[in-house]
Amino acid sequence: FLQMMATYAHNWLQMRSIPTISGAYPFLGHALLLERGGKEFFQQMIYYTGRNRHVPMLKLWLGTVPVIAMFKAETIEVRPKHLGICRLRRICCLDYALFALDVAFLFFVTMSCISSTGNKWRSRRKMLTPTFHFTILEDFLDVMNEQANILVNKLEKHVDGEKFNCFFYITLCALDIICETAMGKNIDAQTNDDSEYVRAVYRMSDLIHRRMKTIWFWHDVLYLLFKEGRDHKRNLKILHNFTTNVINERANEIKRYEECKSDDKGMTLSNRKRKAFFDLLLNVMDDEGNKLSLEAIQEEVDTFMFELGLECNELDEVFGNSDRPVTLEDLKKLKYLECVIKETLRIFPSVPLIARELNEDCDVGGYNVVKGSQILIIPYALHRDPQYFPDPEEFKPENSVGRHPYAYVPFSAGPRNCIGQRFAMMEEKVILSCILRHFWVESNQKREELGVAGELILRPTNGIWIKLKRRNVDAS
Repeated sequence: FLQMMATYAHNWLQMRSIPTISGAYPFLGHALLLERGGKEFFQQMIYYTGRNRHVPMLKLWLGTVPVIAMFKAETIEVRPKHLGICRLRRICCLDYALFALDVAFLFFVTMSCISSTGNKWRSRRKMLTPTFHFTILEDFLDVMNEQANILVNKLEKHVDGEKFNCFFYITLCALDIICETAMGKNIDAQTNDDSEYVRAVYRMSDLIHRRMKTIWFWHDVLYLLFKEGRDHKRNLKILHNFTTNVINERANEIKRYEECKSDDKGMTLSNRKRKAFFDLLLNVMDDEGNKLSLEAIQEEVDTFMFELGLECNELDEVFGNSDRPVTLEDLKKLKYLECVIKETLRIFPSVPLIARELNEDCDVGGYNVVKGSQILIIPYALHRDPQYFPDPEEFKPENSVGRHPYAYVPFSAGPRNCIGQRFAMMEEKVILSCILRHFWVESNQKREELGVAGELILRPTNGIWIKLKRRNVDAS
């Protein structure tokens, strides 16, 4: 306790010149001032960053832990040699299947290895990077096309009808895609949206976000004394059991196949031709030729599990009136659609807060930031810096050539950037091109009516309300 107090006093003195927010309490810091609800907390952060646009960073205290909020490109570009996963996130997410797939009409795959640190992270990242090569990801196109068509069929009932909330249609489609591509397991979320697994995914997202902001929930023993802690444990078990069962089932199938192959019994390995992310991980090796253990594979699969109105000239040029499946060549031609997706991710970044832990003292913008500080990058505010985005609330799909490389970070940046961003862009293009070839989409909301909440991912608390009209598509 005395050592903790000494560290607290040292850090307070070292960083007292960093701009801060008034109202902190001794030892509790700003913890009692922070809103607990996702919508209210997010609006609070946007208020603080907007009001302090003239400073390079803001300092908060969660108990005795210093948290440095950054929202300037020049500030977040300054990186020390060692940045680890944020302690606040490690507390909550080390063994959680982090799900970050949807915001507005788009989807996002969060960083693989998000819970790994140091040499473990570097080794895993080096092993996994080839798994996300674009030509390998092409194997996942069939799943994306199939699930996009299921989504279109579900939306058919709304053609020429009243406005409706499309949010859960989109998120369930994304969940079906990620489960089948990650584990080769079709959970039929689009046809069974009340499954135990789907409920657990959404409940865990809320629980983890609340825990990260509540310092008396950080200690595992104390947390389990509260109803939320017991709820967390129960839902985490559901998620882990699902992943474990799939992995064991597939591993046993492969083992039986290898045994039968050596005995020349002619057994074939499943009639499923598609490879899942899990299948690829089974063959991943490090420089010494060692494969990932089943426990390591579960960590990576769990991490992988956890974002309009558009001129349709480009779609017509690429597809004509056909509703054929999207190919890899089609994706390369959809340049304008990619600009639209990127601009949407600027205004509504899927991950509203990116957290890191500082592993060494660092000078940032003339301020001394001490080792152990929790760095909180706020893309929502960063993407609205008028220095790089004049009229930041205007929707302007455009080329980003010449822009500061750290002014736009929807997939994070630097060595820990999102390993799944190519997957995410493929998924977004496939689903959006499928929807927009079949329907004219009319928004029935103003942006301020979305009720944006910044939880683990950005969510519209009021839903996304649209109307659909049919476009002429030749199904032949």
